[in-house]
Amino acid sequence: MSEQIQQIADRIRELREIYDLAAEELAKELNIPLETYLEYESGNSDIPVGFLYQIASRFNVEMTSLLTGEEPKLNIFCVVRKDKGIKVNRRKEYDYQNLAYNFINKKAEPFLVTVSPDLPPDENGFNTHPGQEFNYMLEGRMKVTIDRYEIILNEGDALYFDSSRKHKMEALDNKKAKFISVII
Repeated sequence: MSEQIQQIADRIRELREIYDLAAEELAKELNIPLETYLEYESGNSDIPVGFLYQIASRFNVEMTSLLTGEEPKLNIFCVVRKDKGIKVNRRKEYDYQNLAYNFINKKAEPFLVTVSPDLPPDENGFNTHPGQEFNYMLEGRMKVTIDRYEIILNEGDALYFDSSRKHKMEALDNKKAKFISVII
């Protein structure tokens, strides 16, 4: 696993230990199997953005703190220049950039997401996380599966959904799909 994922996993474990919680207790609270939680905390498995969002909310820390180990400092505005967002390496088929990583007390987490056409979608690659999600297509086409529904999004299309429902994205036409995702 990458060094970044290992560092994030270490921060998650340290938070749990600071709050004197057993891994079993936190896994139950987050409604995930203990084995899955332990894989995330060990750094041996990709860590979903939704899980990071849950951990940040649970321990009342900024997601930036989990991603970088540094506290965000800006509270009036935050500019993130092209290709300078904090990268979140999660799954092979997804590339995430956090677009407001240095803004403190965010009400939402905005990301620029690129879905690679080069890799077949993970059949078990569904994600869930608390809250809602807004996606706006910038480039390409993609299929979004939410529960049993399949929605095709083209450039300029927008989708808003309950992100506690299982969902995944797949690039179409053998081209990358790029979109803005805001997790609320």
